[in-house]
Amino acid sequence: MQRLIKNGEVVNDSWHLLDKDATLDGLPNSDSIIVPLALWLEHAHALKARDGGLGVWLDSDEEVESIAGDLDQFQVIALNFPVFSDGRNYSNARLLRDRYQYKGEVRAIGDVLRDQLFFMQRCGFDAFDLRADRDAEQALESLKDFSNCYQAATDQPLPLFRRRA
Repeated sequence: MQRLIKNGEVVNDSWHLLDKDATLDGLPNSDSIIVPLALWLEHAHALKARDGGLGVWLDSDEEVESIAGDLDQFQVIALNFPVFSDGRNYSNARLLRDRYQYKGEVRAIGDVLRDQLFFMQRCGFDAFDLRADRDAEQALESLKDFSNCYQAATDQPLPLFRRRA
C-alpha cells in the first residue's frame, strides 16, 4: 500500500489513482477512486452513482474552474505535477481553498519532492503523494523548515507586518 503525507503525518493511502486513459470498464463499485478530469467530464452521472469514494485529478494544464460546480461531489481533488519545475497547480490549489472554499482533501501527485511540501502546504495542499523513490518519513520534516513566513497565503491570510500590528 502506498504511503503519503496527510495532515502532517504519514498514513497508508486507501485511494486508487486511475490512469489518464482510464475508462469505466471494470471500474470497481465500492473502492475509493480518483479519476482523471476527462473521465469525470464524460461520465459524471455514472461516477456519482458508485458506492465508493470519489475524487478527481487535474493535470497542470487543466483548470479548476472546469469542476467548480461539482466540488461537493469530491472527497479528494488531486493536482498533478508532471515535472518538478511545473508549478501551475499551486494556483489551482489556492483557487480551490480561497475562491471556492473547498474543504476536502487537496492532494499533490506526480513529481512531488521534499523541497516543495512547505510551499504547497501554504497554498492549500493537505496531502502529498511523493514520488515512489522518496521517503515520506524524511519528507515530513520539511513541513517544519520555516517557523514564520512574511507573505500572506492560504494557510496564513495576513502578512507578517499585519500580524505584528
